[in-house]
Amino acid sequence: MKRIIRINGEVVEPASADIVETEPGVYSVITEKLSREARVSGDTISIAGETFVFEVEDPRRWKGTKRADGPQGRISLTAAMPGKIVRVLVAPGDEVAAGQGIMTIEAMKMQNEMKAPRAGRVTAIEVRENESVNAGAVLVTIE
Repeated sequence: MKRIIRINGEVVEPASADIVETEPGVYSVITEKLSREARVSGDTISIAGETFVFEVEDPRRWKGTKRADGPQGRISLTAAMPGKIVRVLVAPGDEVAAGQGIMTIEAMKMQNEMKAPRAGRVTAIEVRENESVNAGAVLVTIE
């Protein structure tokens, strides 16, 4: 199965390119002929002063019913792999926005920022800085 990429509503075939994230939301894109900086924010990408709306459809992902307001109730953020908690960026009771950084985990010599899957209020933080966690461990609960 193949992913479908749409730019401004039109299906496109991805070009082969070397893509490296240089800072959060900013990518260096190098093809055979060009080198560009791409800035990604939500569902838009800006390259060389032009802004495009993009969408990626992955047929392997389960598609349940879509609700405009997203998931409701309590949601737990879990560790995808074993690692060490480097930094906790929120406290219980904090209001968070969708995509906001929650904590940084180091796994396989790389630091990954865990982000809030949706807006809500942090009700519990189950880990502390410098603590090791196993894959699947609950890190944060958001309501």
